[in-house]
Amino acid sequence: MRSEIADADRIVVKVGSSSLTTPDGGALDLDRVRALADALSGLHNSGRRVVLVTSGAIAAALVPLGLRRRPRDLETQQAAAAVGQGLLIRHYTEAFAEHGVQVAQLLLTVDDVLRPTTYRNALDTMSRLFRLGVVPIINENDTVATHEIRFGDNDRLAALVAHLVRADALFLFSDVEGLYTGHPSEPDSTLIPHVADVSTLQADTSRVGSRVGTGGMATKVEAAQIACRGGIPVVLTHADNLIPALGGEDAGTLFSPIGKRRPRRLLWLAHAAETRGSLHVDAGARRALLSTHASLLAAGVVRVEGVFDEGEPVDIVGPDDEAFARGFVGYGSQELNQMLGHHGDEGLTLRPVVHRDQFINL
Repeated sequence: MRSEIADADRIVVKVGSSSLTTPDGGALDLDRVRALADALSGLHNSGRRVVLVTSGAIAAALVPLGLRRRPRDLETQQAAAAVGQGLLIRHYTEAFAEHGVQVAQLLLTVDDVLRPTTYRNALDTMSRLFRLGVVPIINENDTVATHEIRFGDNDRLAALVAHLVRADALFLFSDVEGLYTGHPSEPDSTLIPHVADVSTLQADTSRVGSRVGTGGMATKVEAAQIACRGGIPVVLTHADNLIPALGGEDAGTLFSPIGKRRPRRLLWLAHAAETRGSLHVDAGARRALLSTHASLLAAGVVRVEGVFDEGEPVDIVGPDDEAFARGFVGYGSQELNQMLGHHGDEGLTLRPVVHRDQFINL
């Protein structure tokens, strides 16, 4: 598996704020930025397709704005991101240009990939950049994101981007060597070199994020789950292991894929969507959706919660009040409430409430 990853044609690399900043004050470390650009430019110039998912916009603004630490309130975070994003991409542009590589900046929010038009635009833009020989550099759009619509950390964003571009491997570089059996500070805690099935993982993920970052070990394991369940292997390791990890050496923790590739937009729906409401279904409908992958019809819906329009994401909830699937609904909530319990043989020609190609099991 390591050798296959080393030969991967299309890779996504995520680097956290703590891996791009100085340990003393959290300012952007230009030597680290250049080292990252050197390594990724080498892959790009060898014919590989590389996507960089980077944190660091807010951290890049700490010193220019005279801030001692990452701000906690949303308004200051957004202001710092607005200042820092320009600084960050400027340094990346200059570092990659030393190797004759052009880069492009993409700023995303969850909303961008839930709307059909903007989702397709993001995918088309990435595909065009690949054909033009440009390295996409992606970050969450902190300047406009709110607590309700943001990804929350770039680990999960990187895993979803890996699905978006059909990556062959995902690399998560951070300030830890990999996943440990316990908290890394404990003397008996040991590094886990390989996780065959992340869904059965039992390990301590209580390590919190760094002073300048937002993610922790739990978010990295979640990102590994998202990628692995869609057929993408993941390597998690320290940013100092950048070169050996990309070269297929035994650095950090390798998560093996446990599932087949799934439709891009449905994976975004499962792992990124903020649903607009919920559809409560009866036991028969739940059984049909889970066992036969049937469409959800109005006859199986017993209650509608929330206010939503046609095409928006909703949770599908069983009789136990547990959400077991998500889907893009075929009707608005007002119209759907008027249809509850109707069957097609009652003189109504009803399209599915959620088409079988528009939902995904959780």
